[in-house]
Amino acid sequence: MRKLILYTVLFTCMSQIHVNAQQDAQSSLYFFNPLNYNPAYAGSRGSLNFTAINRAQWVGWEGAPRTQFLSIHAPIMKKHLGLGGNLSYDRVGVRTNFTLMANVAYHLEFKHSDWKISMGLSGGIQSSQYDFNGLTVIDPTDYNYTTSNQVKAPNFGTGMYAYSKNAYVGFSIPRLIQRSLDTLSNSTLQRHYFLAAGYVHHYNSVLDIKPSVLIKFTENAPVTVDFNLSAHFYKQFWAGIMYRYRESIGMNFSYSPTDSWTFGYAYDFPINHLRFNNWGSHELYVAFDLRSKQAAFVSPRYF
Repeated sequence: MRKLILYTVLFTCMSQIHVNAQQDAQSSLYFFNPLNYNPAYAGSRGSLNFTAINRAQWVGWEGAPRTQFLSIHAPIMKKHLGLGGNLSYDRVGVRTNFTLMANVAYHLEFKHSDWKISMGLSGGIQSSQYDFNGLTVIDPTDYNYTTSNQVKAPNFGTGMYAYSKNAYVGFSIPRLIQRSLDTLSNSTLQRHYFLAAGYVHHYNSVLDIKPSVLIKFTENAPVTVDFNLSAHFYKQFWAGIMYRYRESIGMNFSYSPTDSWTFGYAYDFPINHLRFNNWGSHELYVAFDLRSKQAAFVSPRYF
């Protein structure tokens, strides 16, 4: 019974979030993994890149969201084309969402400028499943709780990404197909729109300042805005603060011991009605760039 109550409360909270805000898995380190929401990012780093993120949200709540992101991408054809793939696994209470996508992007260079622009497409599959094992329900014979409940459907996305050594701006629609979320309700996965931008200001030889923002919006829902302000010390250490509009505040850190490896951590705490009875959210990040000696960077990649 305790699990039923907890999952009911959690599902109600998450349903409210889905109705009023976003349906995609949350990440406070979005600026480290743009491929998750914009296929045009594929190949933009100029090297083979692997990224993994693990997020534990609302620690202390049984059945709270647990999310993993994996992505890999690289440039080909003299870096004019980028290929990549990404997957996400998101578990909330009794529901599990799984997404697997392939990405392709074409990159255009501008003469007499370090700016480039890319256009990307993605295609793959999304799956939603309920697991009622371990739950105590009022009516054990209820058909909805005694049968397998799973929805699988194809998905396609698109995006644009303009970037230079010191700035970027991108717009994407990672889900073009609107579909039913599950067979237990009338919920529908809506089409979401992402607008991201960032800039690096080289203050001196020791310190770089990087503000960034991610805006997410969908029809009939409030806009969600993530702000982040980071300081980069000695080209190796990141320390930042974040604010998710009317939802949470937090901090993040990263360390790059070499030109290839980066490790990061983020913590955020809700400031809305969900701030009670949980210890906030934790996120771990690791990335690896495989670069040739000819392509070794004199300065680090910021995006």
